[in-house]
Amino acid sequence: MNTRKAVVLAALVLLSATMWALDIQRYLTLEALQAQRQGLEGWYAENPWSMRAGFFVLYVLLTAVSFPGAVALTLVGGAVMGLGWGLLLVSFASTLGATLAFWSARTLLRDTVQKRLHTRMAEINAGLARDGVWYLLSLRLIPVVPFFAINLAMGLTTMRSGTFFWVSQLGMLPGTAVYVNAGTQLGQLHSLADVASPGLLGAFVLLGLFPLLARSGLAWHARRQVLTPWAAQRPRRFDRNLIVIGGGAAGLVSAYIGSALKAKVTLVEAKALGGDCLNTGCVPSKALIRSAHLAHQLRHAERYGIDSGLHIEHAGYSPISFKKVMQHVDAAIASIAPHDSAQRYTALGVEVLQGYATLRTPWHVDIALPDGTVRTLSARSIVLATGASPVVPPLPGLADVGYLTSETLWDALRHRESPPARLVVLGGGPIGCELAQALARLGSQVVLVEATARLLLREDPEVSTAVEAALVADGVEVRTATLALRCEHRAGEKLLVLARDGAEEAVAFDDLLCAVGRKPRLTGFGLEALGIPAAATAPTNAYLQTRFPHIYAAGDVAGPYQLTHTAAHQAWYASVNALLGGLHRFKADYRSIPSVTFVDPEVARVGLNVQEAQAQGIAFEVTRYGLDDLDRALCDGEAHGWVQVLTIPGKDRILGATIVGRHAGELLAEFTLAMTHGLGLNKILGTVHPYPTWSESAKYAAGAWRRAHTPEGLLRLAARWHRWRL
Repeated sequence: MNTRKAVVLAALVLLSATMWALDIQRYLTLEALQAQRQGLEGWYAENPWSMRAGFFVLYVLLTAVSFPGAVALTLVGGAVMGLGWGLLLVSFASTLGATLAFWSARTLLRDTVQKRLHTRMAEINAGLARDGVWYLLSLRLIPVVPFFAINLAMGLTTMRSGTFFWVSQLGMLPGTAVYVNAGTQLGQLHSLADVASPGLLGAFVLLGLFPLLARSGLAWHARRQVLTPWAAQRPRRFDRNLIVIGGGAAGLVSAYIGSALKAKVTLVEAKALGGDCLNTGCVPSKALIRSAHLAHQLRHAERYGIDSGLHIEHAGYSPISFKKVMQHVDAAIASIAPHDSAQRYTALGVEVLQGYATLRTPWHVDIALPDGTVRTLSARSIVLATGASPVVPPLPGLADVGYLTSETLWDALRHRESPPARLVVLGGGPIGCELAQALARLGSQVVLVEATARLLLREDPEVSTAVEAALVADGVEVRTATLALRCEHRAGEKLLVLARDGAEEAVAFDDLLCAVGRKPRLTGFGLEALGIPAAATAPTNAYLQTRFPHIYAAGDVAGPYQLTHTAAHQAWYASVNALLGGLHRFKADYRSIPSVTFVDPEVARVGLNVQEAQAQGIAFEVTRYGLDDLDRALCDGEAHGWVQVLTIPGKDRILGATIVGRHAGELLAEFTLAMTHGLGLNKILGTVHPYPTWSESAKYAAGAWRRAHTPEGLLRLAARWHRWRL
């Protein structure tokens, strides 16, 4: 405990002990006040300023330590000093005392509470930052809510002291006036309950609701103001309940939800339905990774007692048919495409249009169709699900030498007889690492260039180290902390000029893959003319509304995640809010968003990892289970990697889990389920897992946590009891 906390704690203990020792509470009953009224009035007549000062100090101290009796003391203020002075002194003394209690709770407890309940407190702090003034004012206007509890609770948040003071001063004023005025009639009171009748308390409850109603009214007015310039163009009737722009993961789910709710929905996509995930992202890359993994296994089949002959490669011959690999990739796309097809969604009742959509007004969408005509539809609600596109770095000479991205890679490779002979991959994120390893396993000579000090920068350093080691083992030349300067043509070769530690070096390549990130697609849809910023992700609130209350955004275009499953997750909230928002709205929930990088070994994570917890100042414990101990991993010859779980210190509540190893993406589901539904490690430990399976790793990780928290004292008593029974 630091000095400041010690001083505050000592002061609180001393004040509380003094008040209890003096038995101050016996002077603060209605009977005692009525009996002492004449004496107090006489003292006030002789020493008004001393009485006022003493009263003010006593009231502040009483409130600061949350000592019972503030109501009685308020009555004294009205009875002895009248409505004017009584209201003035009680008003400021109560606010100052409340602020001291607020500071005490903040000094002694806030850091601990914020660390232990980080996720929940982050939500509360965000809500208070947005609406804290309104909520605190509402609570202060209702005297039936214990004010001491409000003081202490607000001290645990990040609300500013100044905001707490002035809102408390304003909010407590009506209730203070009622009680001080009641004090002027002290002789006629038979109990403290006479001060606040049910009717009066009901009036205060209504008064407390007023700020929230006012806030809602102001928010409604603000939304109306946004639409005011367009009011003349708002149609009286709409062609559609919902128009969805974009046919990727977010758009398809939005359209599906709309059809399930029996709404009239139009889905507009300029290119192929399924978006990047089906056509150029998740599906083709995972199919390629599967082929690459099988090639890797066959190349090392002798580990399992099998001679596949695949390791015998010589000039002019490769046992891998790259053309057939790409046929497998295309077959995977074709087999999944019906799930995302226009035929399927048309059968569900969705109107599917191929064309380019542009917002002409907040309600009207112009759709440029393939035949050159433009069709205009109006909609009560619109969902923007326009996805993201690869970032192309501004490298001098890049356009001259040519480059590939995660979008153009597949068309470039589709008809080749062999993979790129010499491939340079720019970017050490998930896409760059996955494709670098897969193509290296299929025969490419790969150089991976990353500007930062390590791969997969969002993961813990040990994860980056493990992934780099795996890539190097597969023949990838990994160059971290290396900056790409420019591209050149030299002596018939295409070169990438790199800089590391102040020295330049040129790397020759046949193909260059840019995998340095993705940016949301926001331009070309008419958003700028409506005042919706198109520089980064579309700004949205917790309900995924843009500045226009009926225009929503979901998926990559909304952020903050660029994951297919998150896009689908957001799409549910966006479409339901768009169609049912007049009845009830749902805030998007990001508490348990999983992610997987499909390198070998896979990297899967949900929640916090160590570096994020440390950066946010969150207290945590680490429990680790090595997969080299797992029976199934030993049987499969894949006994490497680990399961790492972060928990609240001393508790089994999960803050996050990271898994590195075979099937990590599948194994993560159990931890994601646990975090989503508030289940701790003890629940996982108490669940029967089949043997021998990879899923047992979750049970063994939970068991490792349990062993680290064994009640040694109870076990010693148990040992004595068993010895006694011998």
